Amino acid sequence: MPFDRDRTFYEAARPITVDGGLAVRSKRGSIGEQWWSRRFVDVLEGICDPGRLTRGRAYARKGQVIDFALTPGQVVARVQGSRPEPYRVTVRMAAFDDAAWEEIIEALGSRALYRAALLAGEMPHEIVELFADLGLPLFPSELGIDCSCPDWGVPCKHGSAALYVLAEAFDDDPFLVLAWRGRDRDVLLDALRGTAESEEAFDPLAVDEEPLDSRLADFYSPAISLGRLRERPARVSAPPELLIRALDPPKVSVRHIPLIDLLRPVYRDLGTPPEEA
Repeated sequence: MPFDRDRTFYEAARPITVDGGLAVRSKRGSIGEQWWSRRFVDVLEGICDPGRLTRGRAYARKGQVIDFALTPGQVVARVQGSRPEPYRVTVRMAAFDDAAWEEIIEALGSRALYRAALLAGEMPHEIVELFADLGLPLFPSELGIDCSCPDWGVPCKHGSAALYVLAEAFDDDPFLVLAWRGRDRDVLLDALRGTAESEEAFDPLAVDEEPLDSRLADFYSPAISLGRLRERPARVSAPPELLIRALDPPKVSVRHIPLIDLLRPVYRDLGTPPEEA
């Protein structure tokens, strides 16, 4: 029989039905359709108690989560249990500071494919590797989860329900993942648009128009130094997995891992030139 922190027993009861709660769309099986949502659920299910996660999924499917608010580093949700007063769930994750985000935006802005995908409202798979290479993992290895309910398990079923609702919210808006890490969608996209405009505005071969008679002495001199020309990045060839990026991913998973994620490294290996003997 369940009991609270003071070791006093209480009777388990059915949760009070919520009118207009945030019920997840998935009524059976896994929750989360997009790769970034599934990645978050994998983290969640790797650090949380399976029994409470099962009860949390049931709560999420019944619509027991009333609402949630996401701010940098924190999500606060209200979850209706069997008592009249909804429980307050708080989930904390470290948000990156401004200096870290400047580094992230610079790295994203330097990769045209990533930048174009984000500006189009999509989350490229490779963004996880970019964050990891910077030492700033996009998805956390641990979460701080608190609930006002008497269950001392972490997370309790109310916390689990809130996390599953959050995972499905990521399906609808992948930028919530980045907002939780500390950068709002509009602020991030404005910064990426700025890097794109700066790149387009810079033309190392451009010269100012001047009358010919004023440039007779140095007419054949380059407009800028040859050293500056060498600083331009090399042309990036199409990645070997470009084809599977362009096609719709098959709805097939192998041990809960999307088939597209398994094919990606194989395509990259095919594009790697063989080592010389």
